[in-house]
Amino acid sequence: MAQPDSKKIFFENLSGAGKAIAVLTSGGDAQGMNAAVRAVVRMGLYVGAKVYFIHEGYQGMVDGGENIREATWESVSSMLQVGGTVIGSARCKEFRTHEGRLKAAHNLVKRGITNLCVIGGDGSLTGANLFREEWSGLLGELVEQGLIEADAVQKYSALHIVGMVGSIDNDFCGTDMTIGTDSALHRIIEVVDAIMTTAQSHQRTFVLEVMGRHCGYLALVSALACGADWVLIPEMPPEDGWEEKMCQKLSATRSRGTRLNIIIVAEGALDRHGKPITSSFVKENRAGMKRLNIIIVAEGAIDHNNKPITTDYIKNLVVKCLGFDTRVTILGHVQRGGTPSAFDRILASRMGVEAVLALLETTANTPACVVSLCGNQSVRLPLMECVQMTQEVQKAMDEKRFEEAVKLRGRSFENNLKTYKLLAHRKPESELPTSNFNVAVLNVGAPAAGMNAAVRSAVRVGISEGHKMFAVSDGFEGFYKGQIKEIKWADVGGWTGQGGSLLGTKRTLPAKHVDKIADQMRKHNINALLVIGGFEALLSLLELLTARGKYDEFCVPMVMVPATVSNNVPGSDLSIGADTALNAITTTCDRIKQSASGTKRRVFIIETMGGYCGYLASVGGLAAGADAAYIYEEPFDIRDLQANVEHLTEKMKTSIQRGLVLRNENCNDNYTTDFIYQLYSEEGRGVFDCRKNVLGHMQQGGAPSPFDRNFGTKISAKAMQWISKKLVETFRQGRVFANTEDTCCLLGMRRRALVFQPVVQLKEDTDFVHRIPKEQWWLKLRPLMKILAKYKTSYDVSDSGQLEHVVRNRPRESDASVAM
Repeated sequence: MAQPDSKKIFFENLSGAGKAIAVLTSGGDAQGMNAAVRAVVRMGLYVGAKVYFIHEGYQGMVDGGENIREATWESVSSMLQVGGTVIGSARCKEFRTHEGRLKAAHNLVKRGITNLCVIGGDGSLTGANLFREEWSGLLGELVEQGLIEADAVQKYSALHIVGMVGSIDNDFCGTDMTIGTDSALHRIIEVVDAIMTTAQSHQRTFVLEVMGRHCGYLALVSALACGADWVLIPEMPPEDGWEEKMCQKLSATRSRGTRLNIIIVAEGALDRHGKPITSSFVKENRAGMKRLNIIIVAEGAIDHNNKPITTDYIKNLVVKCLGFDTRVTILGHVQRGGTPSAFDRILASRMGVEAVLALLETTANTPACVVSLCGNQSVRLPLMECVQMTQEVQKAMDEKRFEEAVKLRGRSFENNLKTYKLLAHRKPESELPTSNFNVAVLNVGAPAAGMNAAVRSAVRVGISEGHKMFAVSDGFEGFYKGQIKEIKWADVGGWTGQGGSLLGTKRTLPAKHVDKIADQMRKHNINALLVIGGFEALLSLLELLTARGKYDEFCVPMVMVPATVSNNVPGSDLSIGADTALNAITTTCDRIKQSASGTKRRVFIIETMGGYCGYLASVGGLAAGADAAYIYEEPFDIRDLQANVEHLTEKMKTSIQRGLVLRNENCNDNYTTDFIYQLYSEEGRGVFDCRKNVLGHMQQGGAPSPFDRNFGTKISAKAMQWISKKLVETFRQGRVFANTEDTCCLLGMRRRALVFQPVVQLKEDTDFVHRIPKEQWWLKLRPLMKILAKYKTSYDVSDSGQLEHVVRNRPRESDASVAM
């Protein structure tokens, strides 16, 4: 973390010296906008540019004056954890007029601003592009009116625009996730989890209306995350007769002993005849259900005839048909509020830095672009291509081309819808294929939030594919002890929101008991294995692969799904459970820093989990606004520690009141948390005092985040589909025999795609001594944390986003995105 040599300044060929960048937020607010503003300001200042706030969005640009102010490093302190947008946002009718844009251009030119970073929705970004196209003409008019000098036209000849999409609706084509969406999902899931406890107590049906305008993303993903019984979204209105089918589904769910039902409805939902579907309608049509259902309705949901489907309509329907005690909850603007999630802070920070890079690299011929997320990679896309595709979605919906509308929403949306249908609606036994294959699922290693969602998904997809599913308790320890039993569809109901591992999990590896495990495989006729776990799960598959030479019972398809808070599994950028742990770290750091509010200057030393993997410390540090993060992968010595103390001391002499230092638990044997705490306390004496905190196992506990629920659900579903395919391919002469490398795989996320990788091929990529991959993608994020903490450091731009085009052709199944 020490400052490098002064000659090693951030890529000189992209210096921002002499440039002026303005940042504004426009349209509806979204959690994470402040993190994006902070990143733009600090990255802009870091490269030597002048950076300006434009307060109150386009209205502030038109009005000028004090609405356009120069930003300083300190002016964005303590805003990372704040929801909404501290620089304000406002609708501006005047900017839609030529006269308004002329005023805005004058206000920018007076300050020499020709680089604009706009954080907003499609309307805000479209307005920015129009402003850019008119720019030269506007300058000519200003010269004619005598408001600017003639040489200003040449000096400020081009306006450069880079956009970031800030919207909870996630309705912008070209990006898997928009800033604010994940936080909105957190608010929705928090409410659903709370409602489920009271609904179970009273055997109730709950109808929830969520926001999203004409996009059903929030409704669809929250339905996946909570296992809702029914969801109604604008992109796929229900077929005629849906009311009867829904009531039958709810009744069947209750008959299996479930005490609650959930229906989620998008605001403004319509049926296929344009009739509103409201919560009241559902309540009145409900005679015969057992205990509790939850239905989620996206605002804007319609039927196939463009008739709105509202929560009142659904409520009346459920009450009338089933007689169930039904309640309606309209979440409203609570979805926009609150602290941004770790995901949104990291996404916004990455996008903000990327936006500044894009502005520095732009030329007069570069089209306005929008910084987007594809899988786990930042990309730049032409703004108007994305806007046009977004408009095509609405046009397809208006013309009742609903299948096309779903595809135009993007592969993430389409995959979510397919997965929800697969898991929520059980086919009758007569319609299920009969494969006669037995598949076992087990958890291995430490518990991780999201494991239960993965098990639920595997069980239900397996049953849908005609397999008999077996659950193994307590990992391979339970396996050799015979703790194996068949698990049914209803057995995994309500599992998505449960933390830990309901199956039980142990770190026991199979090698010592391989003969007994082979006996159990033979006894239960297990034809395939799905292992959900961390580094121990990878070691287990390697041991079982070796055992194939001696035991034919292990010559079956085997696949691993990574699940560990440490995110240290080679072959996957992300693991189930890591996002929940990051949120725990971020929330705790927020509270710890807040505890120093109003006190003297203070620095907090926080120890995180992760073994030898520094993912939680590094990415958690980026999300929490840390000043330093010590990890094993980046060796440090006493000189680095001293330089960090001096750096913090200088910051503390300004208006900065609090400092945050994270330390990975195994980063160094000698520089322990106590040592670093004592060093900072001594060296900072007279300037700041210190406190330390060891977060411990709270990082492993709690309810899984929406991301982990959905990541676990989708990756596990894909793993089961792979198993089904391999079972067919390897079935010969009345038995399954799989002995090739490609039948023992790990399914992981690599940049933009989910990829099946033979575990034997991952051995070369693995540091088995320290239980980490030899190369880790997130190390490229560490310079961002340092830059945003005011360190001068080198920054690798080789992996930064390049201008691409919106892909309209359908991706291959293997390329399916796992973004939520």
